[in-house]
Amino acid sequence: MARRSRNRGNAERGRFLSRGKHKPTITTERWRFFVEGKVQGVGFRQGCCRRAMDLGLSGWVRNLPDGRVEVQAEGTPMALSELRLWCERGPADARVSQVRPSQLPITGADWFEIRN
Repeated sequence: MARRSRNRGNAERGRFLSRGKHKPTITTERWRFFVEGKVQGVGFRQGCCRRAMDLGLSGWVRNLPDGRVEVQAEGTPMALSELRLWCERGPADARVSQVRPSQLPITGADWFEIRN
């Protein structure tokens, strides 16, 4: 019985996957959420900051003079979706009426903070 040669031609070598050459890239996005309703004075910023850090997001959250809360967060699309779902509910005392999302350019920040 003949043994198969270990040296394969270039055409045959291309059929097999090599490990380590194709590393999956992690997509990063940055989103802004304007949260409307009864969202100030109920611990919304603190809860949002805590949730964002749990999800590994970077960015910031702040109160706006018109009674809304603005959130800018950067990270994976899945984590951003989770944060948006949290913003639609908010903390126990909040009454969220609407969340308006928009996409922004990535800044590369690596922390999450509460701004005044």
